[in-house]
Amino acid sequence: MKITLIRHGETEDNFLNKLFTTTNCPMNDTGRRQCMRLKTKINNNHYDYCFTDMSIRCVETALILIGDVTPIIKDSRLNERYVGELEGRPYVEYNQYKYWDYDKNCGDNEVEKVKDLIDRCRKFINSIKKKYKTGNMMIVVDKEVYRALRHLLLKNKLEYNLLDGEIENCKIEEFEI
Repeated sequence: MKITLIRHGETEDNFLNKLFTTTNCPMNDTGRRQCMRLKTKINNNHYDYCFTDMSIRCVETALILIGDVTPIIKDSRLNERYVGELEGRPYVEYNQYKYWDYDKNCGDNEVEKVKDLIDRCRKFINSIKKKYKTGNMMIVVDKEVYRALRHLLLKNKLEYNLLDGEIENCKIEEFEI
C-alpha cells in the first residue's frame, strides 16, 4: 500500500501563528494557492481513497487536490491534537518540546497526551491496512497528526522527544507500507 501524507493549506490562524484545534477555520487565499501548486505536482497520480479529518481546511485541501475523482472519507481519528486551554492562544505558548516528549507524556493545560495521539493514529493506520490491504491512499491532516502519522509510518522509535522539525503547509511525503 502506498500512502501520500499531506498537511492542509494555510489558514488565517496559521498565518497569525495561533493555536487552533477545535476551531474549524477554512484555508485562506495563500492556502488555496499552495494547494493549486501541489495539485500540479501530483496531477498524474491516482488515489483509490482520500482520508481527512473532520475540518473544513483538510476537506477543502483534498477537494482542490483530487476534486470528485477519488472518494473522500472523513475520520475523526485524524482530528488535530487537542490543545485544551491553549486554543486560540499564540503558538509560542505551546512548548513543543514539552508536549512531544513521549516519555514525559505531558497533558498540562488539557493538551492531548502524545501517547494518546500516537495511539489513535496507530489505530487509524491499522484499520486501513486491514480494510484495504493494497492501493494508493491520500491522507490530508493537520500538523500534529501529520507528525504522529509520519513517526508511525517511518517506524521510528517512540521515545524521548518526537519533535523533528517544522511541517509546513501543503507538505507532502509518500510511504510504502
